[in-house]
Amino acid sequence: MTSSELMADLSSLTPMMQQYMGVKMQHPHSLMFYRMGDFYELFFEDAHKAAKILGITLTHRGKANGAPIPMAGVPYHAAEGYLARLVKKGETVVICEQIGEVTGKGPVERGVVRIITPGTLTDDALLTAHQSSNLVSLCIQQNQAGIALLDLSAGIFKVQQLELNAEQLSIELSRLMPSEIVIDENIIDQNILEDIKRQLDCPITKRPNVDFNLNNAQKTLCDQFGVSTLSGFGIDHLPLAKAAAAALIHYAKETQKTALPHIRSIQLEQSSDFIALDPVTRRNLELVDPLFEHGTSLFHLINDTQTAMGGRLLSRTLMQPLRDTAILDARLDAISACIHGYHETPIRLVLKEIGDIERVLSRVALGSARPRDLVQLRQACAQIPYLRHAIQPILQNHQSELILQLNEELGEFKGLHQRLMDAIVENPPVLLRDGNVIAEGFDAELDELRKIRDHAGQFLIDLEVQERANTGFSTLKIGYNRVSGYYIELTRAQAGQAPDHYIRRQTLKNAERYITPELKAFEDKVLSSESRALAREKMLFEMLLDELRENIGQLQMMSSAIAQIDLLTNFAYQARLRNWARPEFSPEIGIQIKAGRHPVVEALSKTAFTPNDTALDFARRMAIITGPNMGGKSTFMRQTALIALLAYCGSFVPAQSAVLGPIDRIFTRIGSADDLSTGKSTFMVEMTETSQILHHATHQSLVLMDEVGRGTSTYDGLSLAWACVNDLTKRIKCLCLFATHYFELTELGKTSGIENFHVTAKELNGNLILLHKVQHGPASQSHGLQVAKLAGIPAGVIKDAQSRLNILEKQQKQQLNPSVQTELFGSEPEIVERVVEIEKSAPALDQLQQLDIDSLTPREALQQLYALKDLL
Repeated sequence: MTSSELMADLSSLTPMMQQYMGVKMQHPHSLMFYRMGDFYELFFEDAHKAAKILGITLTHRGKANGAPIPMAGVPYHAAEGYLARLVKKGETVVICEQIGEVTGKGPVERGVVRIITPGTLTDDALLTAHQSSNLVSLCIQQNQAGIALLDLSAGIFKVQQLELNAEQLSIELSRLMPSEIVIDENIIDQNILEDIKRQLDCPITKRPNVDFNLNNAQKTLCDQFGVSTLSGFGIDHLPLAKAAAAALIHYAKETQKTALPHIRSIQLEQSSDFIALDPVTRRNLELVDPLFEHGTSLFHLINDTQTAMGGRLLSRTLMQPLRDTAILDARLDAISACIHGYHETPIRLVLKEIGDIERVLSRVALGSARPRDLVQLRQACAQIPYLRHAIQPILQNHQSELILQLNEELGEFKGLHQRLMDAIVENPPVLLRDGNVIAEGFDAELDELRKIRDHAGQFLIDLEVQERANTGFSTLKIGYNRVSGYYIELTRAQAGQAPDHYIRRQTLKNAERYITPELKAFEDKVLSSESRALAREKMLFEMLLDELRENIGQLQMMSSAIAQIDLLTNFAYQARLRNWARPEFSPEIGIQIKAGRHPVVEALSKTAFTPNDTALDFARRMAIITGPNMGGKSTFMRQTALIALLAYCGSFVPAQSAVLGPIDRIFTRIGSADDLSTGKSTFMVEMTETSQILHHATHQSLVLMDEVGRGTSTYDGLSLAWACVNDLTKRIKCLCLFATHYFELTELGKTSGIENFHVTAKELNGNLILLHKVQHGPASQSHGLQVAKLAGIPAGVIKDAQSRLNILEKQQKQQLNPSVQTELFGSEPEIVERVVEIEKSAPALDQLQQLDIDSLTPREALQQLYALKDLL
């Protein structure tokens, strides 16, 4: 029997299981961790699912309608590891804890204290150091989309509103790297939902339509920020963005079961603020994740940040390069100041001592902070004076407004540091439940409770000595039993002389037992001292969290400043370590790179890397690159894109020099594979990616295209490649690196805006030597058989292929004279002009463009159709 079948009839269950089912009914689609003693238990379908995912034992407990109830459990003190695995699988977990007091009458009251979802994680055990937990919501109406992002673990809250365009929506969602997406359950356009599911590997949570209510969104956000208007945030005129943001506030409060005091403001973003990178480009350039399991991404190569929040900022920066050159130049000034005199080194040494306070502050705000979180925060506050001291040489000797600003934002926290020093022991336990967190001397009442708890025996000895002296009874003794508690015992003969303040507690055959107000007070204290001490510690700890929440804004500013300093000093360290140069920005369209290198290939290469120049501008917008496979065409194209991207992240670049004009988007069409899940062949994937580029590239875009048309027949592919080159240079006029094995395309190098390049290679005694140097002019041949030989193709196959190649080349010379090639592709620029003339001289098109279709009667429309057919 399933839990859903039992919902209609709970009478067959024990009171404990009835309580479980009552809570489970409210969260039917989530796994529920139900606290029972030292374990979190799962029942029914939850138990089966958890046992399968976690590899834990499936057992049974009791019966329901005669059938055993499936059960699986995990120790509550080790639950985080299990939770992490469940969340990684996209599961939502409801934590149900004891919230009432033990009364002895029925099961103790339990309730949901937290809901853990992939997008609302804040605990270090559930997140890797450089992983962000981004909760993203979409509010879609007609032709507009509101997007909001909330990172609870970092206190980041951002919104934007844009025209509803499937391709642009994909780019923005990819940039935000969502861990979970929240949408309106009444979303109308199911195609959008399917596109999101196909492109992003993250769970999608449907929420009630009321959460996205446009009329209530303003109040929800104003209440959250404690303001009367949102005009200061610049989002008053963006109703869908506000609705998406309000939906996230509702969802976060529901899952965290608390307020969100660290979400204090909201940032408006525009898609035009960033260089757009579609998912294909992010993947091809291997910015954060490598293409292959054992590969190396750009992020992993250059991430030597000293703090976890600095690492996350680096990841976000690589995924969303900026277009504002003023911000970029400020970063570059700061990096230059750090490099000069090795100033980044002492700063990085201090940063290494600072923990992940960004997440600590989130847990403080949400009330889930642990004792060691406050130790991390205390340590960070202690390091601020040292960090300021390490920054001073930069401020004294160099001009960097950004470093000056960040130095101010670090703030001063001497008082808070001392408060935490006084309050928290040097090395507290992991959990508050174990006690011994609050330092001795911080609270007199706690000290007394601990003294009683730890020294009860000595107190009784001292009291016994005192009472014997006061009464003169040398045989008086003080004892304890579970029935009577603490007592003073006198013999029957001594009982008649008992002091007046002795209160009879128990009469025995040969003795009387008494209690005194002092002993009664001691009894009350000692019997409850341990529980009262722990309760007192919890109260004091909560008091500390309240104090920290009052300073959450300044602490978050400090955390942000530390992350930015870490990012800048990491960029400086990479520049000095890898001999990178400062890029320059120009208002003119173009890319001028001297001796550029691919950062990852250079770092991993066992031999010296061969640098190459890149020169593109408005007059020379396209470079057609030919040469052998493995010769370095793809590396050259990727390094150009990575150099541009690093520059627009505000980093130095792997080149001797680099001057970059404005770039709005970077496209890559490099390599393809079958997409079996959607039934797309390699060629279909290639054409889909090419279509995206041709539809969305502009004159400010950087486009990398590799082997377009190779997935179909020679003439089809060649024609498509030729037409793509023509469209990119004549209509779009973007900056483009176009690698190809179609040597016929090199004829286009004679036309305006296109120039031929090739990667060099030499043959020596039948062996191919790849020189990886890009030079002007077309390649003479592809060296395909030589590359095959390098790959280990058997010698017999190579020999057979060479024989066949000789025959084909001989046949081609006999059958194809130069005039045929000129007919097909044109050896002069006039071929492009002929196409334009053909288009201009089409009378049917002219007449069709002049028609006013809405004013035609059906008969007139039919007549016009016949007339157009005659013209064609």
